[in-house]
Amino acid sequence: MRDFSADLESLAKRLEDARGYLSIDQKRARLGELEQQASEPSLWDDPDNARKVTTDLSNTKSDVDLWDSLSAQLEDAATLDELAREEGDDSQEGEIEAALASVARAFDELELRALFSGEYDEHDAICEVHSGEGGVDAQDWAEMVLRMYSRWAQRHGFEVELDEVSPGGEAGIQSATFIVKGRHAYGWLRSEQGVHRLVRMSPFDAAHRRQTSFASLDVTPMVEEAGDVVIEDKDLRIDTYRSSGAGGQHVNVTDSAVRITHLPTGIVVSCQNERSQMQNKARAMQVLVAKLAERQREERDAALAAASGSAGQAAMGNQIRSYVLAPYQLVKDLRTNHESGNVDAVIDGDLDDFMEAYLRWDSAGRPS
Repeated sequence: MRDFSADLESLAKRLEDARGYLSIDQKRARLGELEQQASEPSLWDDPDNARKVTTDLSNTKSDVDLWDSLSAQLEDAATLDELAREEGDDSQEGEIEAALASVARAFDELELRALFSGEYDEHDAICEVHSGEGGVDAQDWAEMVLRMYSRWAQRHGFEVELDEVSPGGEAGIQSATFIVKGRHAYGWLRSEQGVHRLVRMSPFDAAHRRQTSFASLDVTPMVEEAGDVVIEDKDLRIDTYRSSGAGGQHVNVTDSAVRITHLPTGIVVSCQNERSQMQNKARAMQVLVAKLAERQREERDAALAAASGSAGQAAMGNQIRSYVLAPYQLVKDLRTNHESGNVDAVIDGDLDDFMEAYLRWDSAGRPS
C-alpha cells in the first residue's frame, strides 16, 4: 500500500498555515461576541451598524467553519490511512488518495486568501471606467471593459450596481461608475486598476485599418465610516440633470441624476441609477466620501497610493495590459508578464489568472 505520510504531513502544515492567515483563533473568540451582538433586540435600531455586525458575523463564521471542515476532512483521511495500514487493506488506497486530493484542492483555493492582506481588501469596490485616446474606438472599448468586469463579477457571485453611464458620441461610452459588492471585491479588483490597451481592426474605420485605443479603470474601496473625512456644504457644487444611457441600454431615463463636485479637490462623482434625486445624491455622497478617504490614505501612505491611486492618463505608454486582436491574438499583462492567447474568453470576463498573477507579484514585493 502506498505510503501517504508525506502527503498528510504536507497538508497538516498547510492547515496550520491557514490557521494563521485566516486568524482562526482570534475569529473563534470574536465569533461569540458577534453572536451576542446579533441577538440583541435593539440591533436593528441602528440599521448601518446592524448590517456591519451581521456581515462580520457571516464572514467570521464562514472562515471558522471552513477551517474546521478542512481539519475534520484531514483527520478522517489520516484515520482511514492508519486503519488501512494496520489491517493491510490495500483496497482503501484509492479512497485515501481521493480524500487527500480533495483537501489539497481546497487548500489551493484557500491560499488565495493569504494574498488579501490589505486593510480594505474585504470591502466592496467602487469602479470607474473612462475612455481614453482612440476616439470612437476608445469609447467602444470602454463599454467592452465595463461588460468585461460585469461578467467577471457575476461569475464570482458578486452584485454589480451601475450608478452612472455617460454614453459616447457615436458608440460605446465615455465613462461609467459601478459598484461591485461582495467579500474581497476590492481585494480582487485592485489588481485591475490602470490603463487597458486594445489593438484591433477598427469596425468604425471604412478602410478597416488597425486601431489602438485605450480605456482606464479606477478602483476605490467602499468605506462604511467617514473617519477623518469632513465635507462642508460650501465645498460642494451639486448639479442635477436628466440621466440617459446609450439608447436606454444602461439606465432608466429620469430627471433625477445628480453630479457632485468637491471644489477643493476637483473630485467629481455622479449617480443616475436610483429612483429619486435624494437617493442618487445619497449614493453620490457615499462614493465621494470613499474617494476623499482614499485621497487621505494616499497622502499618509505612499504604498497605498501605489495600490489604489489614480490609473493615470489613458494613453500610449501608461497601459498595464494589452489586448491584441490583430494581427495576432494575445492578452499580456505588462507588470507580471502573464499572458493568454484566448482573447475572447478574457474579454468575456475570464480574468482570474491575471488577477491572481498580479496578487502574487504584488505580495512578493513587485519584482522587476
